Amino acid sequence: MDFYDRDIVSIRDLDRDSIEQILDMSEKMVPYARGEKVKRALDGRLLGNLFFEPSTRTKLSFESAAYRLGCDVIDVSEMSMTSMSKGETLADTIRMVDAYCDAIVLRHPHEGAARLAAKFSENPVINAGDGAGSHPTQTLLDLFTMRRSKGSLDGLNVALVGDLKYGRTVHSLVEALTLFGANLTFVAPESLQMPSDIFSHIASRGCSPVKTAALEDVIDKADVLYVTRIQRERFPDPAEYQKVAGTYRISNAVLREAKSDMIIMHPLPRVDEILPEVDGTAHAKYFEQAFNGVPVRMAILCAVLGGEV
Repeated sequence: MDFYDRDIVSIRDLDRDSIEQILDMSEKMVPYARGEKVKRALDGRLLGNLFFEPSTRTKLSFESAAYRLGCDVIDVSEMSMTSMSKGETLADTIRMVDAYCDAIVLRHPHEGAARLAAKFSENPVINAGDGAGSHPTQTLLDLFTMRRSKGSLDGLNVALVGDLKYGRTVHSLVEALTLFGANLTFVAPESLQMPSDIFSHIASRGCSPVKTAALEDVIDKADVLYVTRIQRERFPDPAEYQKVAGTYRISNAVLREAKSDMIIMHPLPRVDEILPEVDGTAHAKYFEQAFNGVPVRMAILCAVLGGEV
């Protein structure tokens, strides 16, 4: 697939071959992401980083990826810094930024914002997370982390734990994992289970996910334990958040039943769902996962802007 000048808005826009193509490109980028080699494939290009929602890893890794490639960055960190605070529409803001940059990375609190931005931008738009909707570049770095750790993505037993209702990272991830024949288990209280439309979509692809609220029932079978934070900011009713806060906590005691080579991933930030004692175990891959955002996003930027990999 030719990614040049293409938007990356949803993981549904990519098939298995195109995902593997990006992962292969990402592997080549690792030494450049670590600063062991220098690459200026995007020298003279300009990236517009529009982050209208808090972010640490996604924002910084896109900036790091751009700078590692010689690409300059225009950064906007909140809506109050733009004319949107005066009533300008997102469409008009995107038109203006599009005139100043070669590509736009957008994080926005409203689902569908990236798709709308792509409609009004002539240059590529990369979705860095839109509300509880999609987060395709996070999915790509998650898949990259799994492939590097497990050797292959085919047929993995993946247990997804925590906030599966509001967690956009897991929404995108399960869609991609079905392309690789993953066996999926959704571990969450009923109020935070995977949305029915996503459940139905992956079922239509031949995936038969299992639902449970009991982590102890699946911990010994998982190749990958993908833990998510229960997101206070996504709950319309604070009382509902309090009912489920702290439902799951991964500790060394919990991991006694796990496979020796099972890996734990987390999109971060974490609160109390993975205890610090787990960080020193061979299972913990979440900080490596966060680093992997740099080579993966370097590959994506090169792909859409035509830089040599």
